[in-house]
Amino acid sequence: MTTALVLLFASATVGLVTGLFLRVWSLLLISPAIAVLAAIVLQTSDFGFWTGVPIIIGSLVACQLAYMMGAFHLQNGEHSAQDLSDGAPGHDGQHRVGDENE
Repeated sequence: MTTALVLLFASATVGLVTGLFLRVWSLLLISPAIAVLAAIVLQTSDFGFWTGVPIIIGSLVACQLAYMMGAFHLQNGEHSAQDLSDGAPGHDGQHRVGDENE
């Protein structure tokens, strides 16, 4: 049981760090690595196949959810749809979508 919780926590931590510092494409490398590492750890801890599969799936889901939390934290509500569509410059001094077609 401790092994499963450690795997879930480690996967969530990796997902959160990925969401804060890397792009979504990095999940293409991180997710299979988490699955393989979790399978190796569970196999060495004498978990059976049918016991290990839900833990691996849970680890991948925890990673994905933590990634989304990290990515949404970076957004933190700075831009609304109205800010993006009006012609006023944003805080970075650049015009938004409204002026691109003019």
